[in-house]
Amino acid sequence: MKRTLCILLAAALALALLPGCGGAAKAKDKVRLCEVTHSVFYAPQYAAIQLGFFDDQNIEIELSNGQGADKVMAAVLSDNVEIGFAGPEASIYVFNEGKKDHTQVFAQLTQRDGSFLMAREPDPDFTWEKLRGSHVLSGRKGGVPYMALEYVIRHNGMDPRSDLVMDDSVQFSLMTGAFTGGNGDYATCFEPTASMVEAEGKGYIVASVGEAAGEIPYTAYFAKKSYLEKNKDLVQRFTNAVYQGQQWVAEHTAAEVAQAIAPAFPDTGEEILTQVVQRYKDIGAWNTDPVMTEEAFERLQTVMEEAGELAQRADYTLVVNNTFARASTR
Repeated sequence: MKRTLCILLAAALALALLPGCGGAAKAKDKVRLCEVTHSVFYAPQYAAIQLGFFDDQNIEIELSNGQGADKVMAAVLSDNVEIGFAGPEASIYVFNEGKKDHTQVFAQLTQRDGSFLMAREPDPDFTWEKLRGSHVLSGRKGGVPYMALEYVIRHNGMDPRSDLVMDDSVQFSLMTGAFTGGNGDYATCFEPTASMVEAEGKGYIVASVGEAAGEIPYTAYFAKKSYLEKNKDLVQRFTNAVYQGQQWVAEHTAAEVAQAIAPAFPDTGEEILTQVVQRYKDIGAWNTDPVMTEEAFERLQTVMEEAGELAQRADYTLVVNNTFARASTR
């Protein structure tokens, strides 16, 4: 009888430790995250996903591609996703519209423009002056990629509205196809698309917009104020994972980063991925922590003003919430 009781107790304890029983681990918190596009430019994010940094924070990421900052913002404002990942300019526009439950930027990932200028022929002696009189496929007017390119052109002695054609008629996701199909003299492309086009001999990288434009808070995570207030612990854990991804990418070689993020780019070989990661490392594309400084924020607003897209500056302290970013680095 005593032996039978012991067996029953042991069986009960074993069942309690099985998944789905009393000893099961807490279910992961799902976060619907919408990214502006899918690019190696966001390597720290993919490293955080692939290396399990979000898992370590008990978060399951459901990733979607918005294909444009305006569409990402629409998804956040309509509650189709909890967190958006795009240019901070989207949050500035929404704030200036006077929306009460506006979005706040809570973590910055990239600090330079991630696009590269593609030409139809190799041009090792390229200068920005060569854009004079040309037709450039430049993306959506009002987006940071468009404004950063305008900024570079303007600071190289040209008027982007009269000295060349900046064609914003082609949808962002269709620009590469339009260029390889014969439209335009130049086009801006993100990676790994730019390197893949070059490998196929259909276009050639001649310049980095980010290197020429300098530091700009280019891509960041944002959410509604109400969401940040109601989900402080979850947002903190999310930011912790982002910071881990930033640190890991900063501390590892391009080849190691390429290997880590390869599952996120199944159609791209590791040789090209390594080349792309090194290119982004060389121009200092990534933040090493998620804090957005006031200086960087104001520089972005200067770029927006020069582009004629900003009539009134937004208050840094109301649009940027560094609480989670600062706590993640402690």
